[in-house]
Amino acid sequence: MYGEDGVLVMNSKINNQNSNIKPNQPKKTTSPYTEDWINVKGINNGVIMLPNKEMVTGVKIYPKNIFILDQYQQQSVLNAMRNFYNLLNFEFWMIAADRPVDISVYQSQLQIMLQNATSPAQIKIIAQDIEKSNMFINNQVVDTEYYILFKERNSDELNRKIRLIINGLANAGLNSSQTSNDDLRTILDNFLNGGVRTNFGTVVLEQ
Repeated sequence: MYGEDGVLVMNSKINNQNSNIKPNQPKKTTSPYTEDWINVKGINNGVIMLPNKEMVTGVKIYPKNIFILDQYQQQSVLNAMRNFYNLLNFEFWMIAADRPVDISVYQSQLQIMLQNATSPAQIKIIAQDIEKSNMFINNQVVDTEYYILFKERNSDELNRKIRLIINGLANAGLNSSQTSNDDLRTILDNFLNGGVRTNFGTVVLEQ
């Protein structure tokens, strides 16, 4: 949020404010960076570490379109999900987070195919695909990802809950995996920066 000049201005304001504090008054710590005041100590091994020694983690659920199934199969999935939720006897959060679609590798492959294409029909089809991919980029298309997160202090209990969630979702026909560091950063970026990924001094959650 702040460039180098902005940080200097902010630090100057902070110093001026501190100069008005009487010797017996405690000094307040103020920082221009988000990571200095959000309640996150770090992210390691797919777990958000909090200053109070609690850990936040969970699983990412890979979406499945049940509406292409017949009515019996749909009802079976819904019943399995109902049973799954009844197994979760601890506090959890259902999170939906948008992740920007990265098709840069696909675009590079299309460019190589276009250079190697020989027939006019191939060139036309590949050029159309390139045009469509550019449309995705220009319109900032995103994937919506789904997560179940929870908070825990004990590492053994944390791993038990992860296994419980993954197995319960599997019984409902849904694939899932423990959240990665990148997954958790995406979730934080969604809440703190409106989904915009940051690589500078606004939100720094590197290990």
